[in-house]
Amino acid sequence: MKLITTLFLASISFNAFTDNARFVLEPNPNIGNMQLFKTSDLCAVANNTNTYINNHKTGSNTDPLAVHAGKLITADISLDRVQSTLNFICTTYLSDVRTKQQSRLQNAEFLTQHFDFYRWYPDITTAVNISKKSTNAAKNRLLTSIPDDQLFITKYYTKLLKASPVKTTEFDQALYQLPFDEQGLTAAQAELKKDSLTRFKYTRQDIIQGKIAEFNLAKPLVWISEAGLHDVLLQGTGVLEVEGKTRYFNVHRNNGISYDYSIGKSEQARYWYFAEVPSVMGYGQTLESKIAVKPQVTFAGNMADLGLGKLIMVNYPLNGRSVSQMGILADTGGAFDNNRFQLDFLVDSYYGWADYHQANKHLPDYANTWIMLLKK
Repeated sequence: MKLITTLFLASISFNAFTDNARFVLEPNPNIGNMQLFKTSDLCAVANNTNTYINNHKTGSNTDPLAVHAGKLITADISLDRVQSTLNFICTTYLSDVRTKQQSRLQNAEFLTQHFDFYRWYPDITTAVNISKKSTNAAKNRLLTSIPDDQLFITKYYTKLLKASPVKTTEFDQALYQLPFDEQGLTAAQAELKKDSLTRFKYTRQDIIQGKIAEFNLAKPLVWISEAGLHDVLLQGTGVLEVEGKTRYFNVHRNNGISYDYSIGKSEQARYWYFAEVPSVMGYGQTLESKIAVKPQVTFAGNMADLGLGKLIMVNYPLNGRSVSQMGILADTGGAFDNNRFQLDFLVDSYYGWADYHQANKHLPDYANTWIMLLKK
C-alpha cells in the first residue's frame, strides 16, 4: 500500500501517546469518496478475525501478543468493543444484501454516524532513527519524509511464481518444510530445545548455499529461483504455479533471527520454513490457526501495540478526488516491531515488479489514517 491526503488537523482531544505516536478522536473526518472494494471480502476477513479472537481470548490457546484491546488508541476501549465493530461490519453487509440496497459501508455519512474515528499521528522519531542505519537511499527518503499528520503506507502482495516439483537449473532453491528434527513439536516445545534444533542453526545465506540439502535436514516442498525465494521470504506467502496448478505456501516458523529494517531483502539472515496452505493467510499463533485474508481489505501492522482486528481507514487523493479505503488489521511481520509509523496494505498477487507497479503506481506513499471503533 502507498497512500496520501490533505486533511486539516482537527482540534486535538488527547487520547494516547507513545514516543511521538498518538491517536486523536476526530468527530468529522474528511472521508471523501469511499474507494470501491468487495464488502463481502471485508466481512469475510472480519468474521475470520473475530473467530481467531474468540478462540484465543482465554484458556490454553491465549494469545496475549495479538488478542487485546489495543494499548495505544484510547482508554475508552475494550476487546468487546473491537469485536462489536467487526460484527457490525458483517451485520450491515448481510442486511444490505437481503434488502438489495447499495452497501452502506460505502457511504461516508453512514460511517461517521456509527463509528468513532481516531486519527493516527505517526512516531516520526523512530522512523528517522531507523533511516540513519539504512544504506538504502529510497528507504531513507521515504522514512525521513513521513508527514507529521500522515502514516507511511506501504504495500505487500502475494508473490506469483512459476515453480517446479523437482530441482532444476532454473528452480534451484527450495521452500523447505519444518526440519525433520522438529516435526511433531509445538512452537513452545521447540523453543525449549532451540540449542539443538536445525531450525535455529542456519542463516538464509547458509541455506541458499546448500546446508539443508547437503545433510538432508528438511523436506523440500517445491523448488523456485533464488530471486523468487527472497521475494517469498519477504512477502510471507507464495502463490505458485506448479505443473499447471495453483498452490499456496505460507511461512511457518523462522530461524530466530530478527528482521533488519536497515538492509535489503537479499541481505537478510532471517529465514522461514514453509507449509502448504489452502489460501492466502494472515496472522496466526500457529500455522493451523492463521487467519484467511483477502486483498484490498487487509492491513499488516504493529499487532503488539494495536491489537488484532482493528478496523482501519486510509484516505488519499486519486484523480483529483479525496478517496478512502477500509481494511482490517489481520497480519503482521518483523518489520513492525517497535514500528508506530507504518501500515502495510495487501494489494493482490503479482509475478513481479512490473505488473505490481502498473497496478499500484497511482497510490502515493502517505495517508491520513484512522482507527475506527463502533460508537458506544
